[in-house]
Amino acid sequence: MRVSGADIARMIDVSAVQAHCGEQQVRELADQALRHRFIAAHALPCWVPLLRELLGDTRQTSVGAPVGFPGGGHTTGLKVIEARQLVAAGVDEMDLMMNVGMLRSGRRAYVLDEVRAVVDAVAPIPVKLIIEVHWLSPDQIREACDLSIQGGAAFVKTSTGWAPGSATVECVELITKHVAGRIGVKVSGGVRTLEMFHTMLGLGVRRFGINVRAAIAIIEECQRLPNGLLSV
Repeated sequence: MRVSGADIARMIDVSAVQAHCGEQQVRELADQALRHRFIAAHALPCWVPLLRELLGDTRQTSVGAPVGFPGGGHTTGLKVIEARQLVAAGVDEMDLMMNVGMLRSGRRAYVLDEVRAVVDAVAPIPVKLIIEVHWLSPDQIREACDLSIQGGAAFVKTSTGWAPGSATVECVELITKHVAGRIGVKVSGGVRTLEMFHTMLGLGVRRFGINVRAAIAIIEECQRLPNGLLSV
């Protein structure tokens, strides 16, 4: 497989989802997303109407937002309400924060029921389940992947970017081998160079959460390669 800078942009979600992000950051996010044709731009829920307006109706770049972010400890009912409000506000996709504490406590049925409740509430809008790998053991990561699949999520996502550390190559390899193509894999955090992007792509990752500056740098680095193509 050979990918261009334009192909890379169609695998990257850019975002402004930190607590300090305000109108200026959302406007800059939309501008860069349209300029570089990133596949999606994500903002905190309160900024979704503005982001939808800025990105327009062409759907060149999808509008995304998080649910139960960043801790995941909201009740299932609140997550369902938030997810439905996001659909009404115009999102094309959403990232659902899993209840990590419930999973770590062995409350598997709770986690599964919650994922299904949100997925069913917003279908056919795709849901990516954030499992926050930093807090999970390898066995818990595998279990979270299984629950993502059983719950109907479109992707399993490694992290919010709020927890310490980043998804390692070993962790992502564990995920991609375990899911074996049964669900999409999104890596968020730690991918800041074309070399790391290439490594993750080789493991089977097809969606990335990358900050705007690093995403642009990765695209530009790819464009400087011979013929502007990255071989995987």
